[in-house]
Amino acid sequence: MTNKTKKSFKDLGLSDDIIEAINNKGFEEPTEIQVMTIPVMLKNDRNIIAQAQTGTGKTAAFGLPLIDMIHPESKTVQALVLVPTRELAIQVSEEINSLKGNKGIKTVPIYGGQSIDQQLRRLKKGVHIVVGSPGRVIDHLKRKSLKLGEIDHLILDEADEMLNMGFIDDMEEIFKYTNPDKKTLLFSATIPRKIQELAHRYMEGYELIKAHKKQLTTNLTEQIYFEVKASDKFEALCRIIDIEDNFYGLVFCRTKKDVDSVLSHLVNRGYSSEAIHGDITQSQRERTLNNFRKQKINTLIATDVAARGIDVNNLTHVINYSLPGDSEAYVHRIGRTGRAGNEGTAITFITPSEYKRLMFIQRKAKADIKRSTVPKVEDIIKAKKTKIDDDILSMMGKNVNSDYYNWAKKLQENNHPTEILAAILNYCFEGDLNPNNYGELNESHKKRKSVDMQGKTRLFVAIGKKDRINPKKLVNLISKKVSIRPKEIHDVQVLDNFSFVTVPFEKAEEIIKSFKKRGKKQLISHVKKGKK
Repeated sequence: MTNKTKKSFKDLGLSDDIIEAINNKGFEEPTEIQVMTIPVMLKNDRNIIAQAQTGTGKTAAFGLPLIDMIHPESKTVQALVLVPTRELAIQVSEEINSLKGNKGIKTVPIYGGQSIDQQLRRLKKGVHIVVGSPGRVIDHLKRKSLKLGEIDHLILDEADEMLNMGFIDDMEEIFKYTNPDKKTLLFSATIPRKIQELAHRYMEGYELIKAHKKQLTTNLTEQIYFEVKASDKFEALCRIIDIEDNFYGLVFCRTKKDVDSVLSHLVNRGYSSEAIHGDITQSQRERTLNNFRKQKINTLIATDVAARGIDVNNLTHVINYSLPGDSEAYVHRIGRTGRAGNEGTAITFITPSEYKRLMFIQRKAKADIKRSTVPKVEDIIKAKKTKIDDDILSMMGKNVNSDYYNWAKKLQENNHPTEILAAILNYCFEGDLNPNNYGELNESHKKRKSVDMQGKTRLFVAIGKKDRINPKKLVNLISKKVSIRPKEIHDVQVLDNFSFVTVPFEKAEEIIKSFKKRGKKQLISHVKKGKK
């Protein structure tokens, strides 16, 4: 089943209210998975397994028809969307809310880490769509604060990731609480054997929809991340803008409040910037985007929802001021640079506690995101001076008004030329070249442990004292097989029959894969409940 001819959202059978909401969001045409899924889902006569990569518009593929089929007058839960992480629960819930238009649908995310009392109050008031992580959904089911006996749709989003995270039993448990006549829709980038088995048990007569695989992130986009304190993000942003010769970039923030705050600070520092988010009018949005496309401004700050439909070429940078909620949002964001053969840079700011989330996004998006450091003030000043030198020298030999020559001769009559030039440079560029314009940055590699060491995981090693191993031998064994320094291996504990080591999170998979290749498949593995 393929999308051989271009179709509009109207062609897919969606209602006029939904089409209006789509137009207001700036969506121009549906993606392949949306074209394939929406009409089938609207028929509402079969279960669906949809295989599509991250970044292909899966949320809208099930969200749009789901909204169209919800009955707002009823206060019962009509749909449950299961997702693997709390970040994805928030992201999917926000996306569905942004697509509902004027339809009176209530959607609530429920996930661990949020106050359960707050969730209980919202569920008690009545909601139509629940978006939740498996553990917290089961908690509510056992409390009887969430009832699924009348739901029409159960959607498993990122099913393969839920499998990888050990949620297969939780998913089966949740199925037991649901209406047996519901329609089940499973969205997954891959369809491993256990997912197939789950489908055979609980999704009788399903239709398989498979979108073509494509490269999600362009090789022309360099992807890097900076670890900074939340309070240092704005300073880091200014340094990135200033060190670039011709910065032309899109800056993504999580909330409308963050967008307004970043814009206010940039304008106060004299940067040519504007912003878009859900509270600005359509006419203001169009004016702002027109100014950005014509490069009357070089920095646009936006939320994910407001940035939907933006199509701007020649961007030098996409900056994730706030870490995106999931890999799909990450792919959508950075896909706006590195286009049409032009090179671009995608920069993501993270705080130390966000490292594992970034690694999760990197794995799902199949991206290569390299760690880097924020530009130093002296490097920025040097880059600015080089630009000024080039600009001045490029003007030499060109037609300069004779008044300037006469002026220059008069200034040199009783003064040394070098002193005159130094005074002119100081007069023109003192503000731009003043190091005091920049604040201090508490760089992690100088002030505290690196995020690479803060993001750790515990590994189980199936050898111990009986194998004549000791802590030193174990460290040497691992460091010889994998490109890891001995000092990166911590908390080595050697017992009689097995051992434990703690390593940087990003090194763990490399270590496990290395030993699997050498025929020692069960030698080293993750400690299921020991991740730090």
